[in-house]
Amino acid sequence: QKSKNSLFIKARTRRKRQRYVEKNGRCNVQHGNMRETYRYLTDIFTTLVDLNWRCSLFVFVMAYAVTWLFFGAIWYLIAYCRGDLDHLEDETWTPCVNNVNGFISAFLFSIETETTIGYGHRVITDQCPVGTMLLLLQAILGSMVNAFMVGCMFVKISQPNKRAETLVFSKHAVISLRDDKLCLMFRVGDLRSSHIVGANMRAKLIKSKQTQEGEFIPLDQTDISVGFETGDDRLFLVSPLVISHEIDSCSAFWDMSQAQLEKEDFEIVVILEGMVEATGMTCQARSSYLAEEVLWGHRFSPMMSLAEGFFDVDYGAFHHTFEVDTPSCSARELSLAAARLDAHLYWSISSRLDEEPTLHTGSRLSSVPPDAHPPPHSAK
Repeated sequence: QKSKNSLFIKARTRRKRQRYVEKNGRCNVQHGNMRETYRYLTDIFTTLVDLNWRCSLFVFVMAYAVTWLFFGAIWYLIAYCRGDLDHLEDETWTPCVNNVNGFISAFLFSIETETTIGYGHRVITDQCPVGTMLLLLQAILGSMVNAFMVGCMFVKISQPNKRAETLVFSKHAVISLRDDKLCLMFRVGDLRSSHIVGANMRAKLIKSKQTQEGEFIPLDQTDISVGFETGDDRLFLVSPLVISHEIDSCSAFWDMSQAQLEKEDFEIVVILEGMVEATGMTCQARSSYLAEEVLWGHRFSPMMSLAEGFFDVDYGAFHHTFEVDTPSCSARELSLAAARLDAHLYWSISSRLDEEPTLHTGSRLSSVPPDAHPPPHSAK
């Protein structure tokens, strides 16, 4: 049996399917031929936050460098137009900015003004109304640039998707019996001691289908119930949990047997959402399972034990599974077989109960001798 299962797994792994969602949660979708790219500029803050770190650092550095150079050039232009550069040695001349003798010194004064450093060597005088207006403008714009860029970097650093890196899903999903019903199961765990508040689990079946009208839907999404009706989808994720989907008549796997699973081509996307306890921000962790990553007749190995004063969780067994006796038929066939068995037992017990009074009465009547009956009363 083990050799057959190993050959079965190897045969299925030969098939390559393009994932819709990677195992690490990254959506494998690229948008092309977009003609309304101007919409990205209408939400420039989110656009900058969504950039990768290399582009974000480049934009961050360039935003400050450009503003410093721009205002430095204006300060130099004011000194040049007023003739301050021609009266550098004239002590009776009052320049717009003291000790500005070239572009480099004007650039340094621009940095000191925007960053509010103020070394005291270069300072604006009261004889330059244009310089006063420029100083106010640079102070206001510099504050706006600081608020915008620092805000972008702070949001990017504190993004909750980094918290999702410590939320792990099992490498395989399994199908086995649980309470005499076929169930699709996978395991999820949190590696951090700080908890996910209000954790909620969802699952989607991604599979191509064709409608009755002939329309082909390449990536149709179907909900997989993981306890929404009973509230079992709301998790208390203190220790690793096994998420179970009962394969009933409403399930997409109702007619799927082990032999049919080998031929299927689908993807199960699992999504865990919750609020980070430390920051209060909502995070989402995703993973997926292809058809060849669903093991029929397996169950997850236990990984929790009771130690002295606490529960010990062994994450070394997080992905481990072991084989169990599981029918290879579909959940529909298993349900029909159970219904026929119940019906057979019901009718066999009912027929025996119906037969017992007749046999019992017959045996009583046969055991009574003929002369034991009293004679009929004669009419007087």
